[in-house]
Amino acid sequence: MKKIIYRNENDAEIFDMKRFLKSLSKYAKVSEKEAAAALADFDQYETLHVSCLVEAGMKLIGEKAGDCAMKEYFEEHAEYFDEGKFERLRRITGYLVGTLDRWNDAKKAEESARVKHSVNSAIDDAARLAALETQAMEHNIAYATR
Repeated sequence: MKKIIYRNENDAEIFDMKRFLKSLSKYAKVSEKEAAAALADFDQYETLHVSCLVEAGMKLIGEKAGDCAMKEYFEEHAEYFDEGKFERLRRITGYLVGTLDRWNDAKKAEESARVKHSVNSAIDDAARLAALETQAMEHNIAYATR
């Protein structure tokens, strides 16, 4: 049976699926089968920190009820994390970041100068090319057209 550590190793308790499902039920309807599938990544571990359960719960709630419910669930269980706040992570120029406020001026300039690619195919190629040329000229980047 898996053990869950809440504060320190001495307070480890046996994992209770019903308790886990009850903590999720305030925010989304999650079946025991879905919860077990979300926890399958942790099958190899005999002992887990409660933060692993919270992260799995956040994923389930996010899929079922959206970001607001996921944030509320996290804030209810934030005491088990160091910082205790919800932060969105993005991949920017190869780094996982929440905000750019800790970046130096050079890295901020690199981020603002990068070409941002759109997934939207509704923009025709001529408009996209014109936008890229304008962006390149704003940042004094040589841009060759075909």
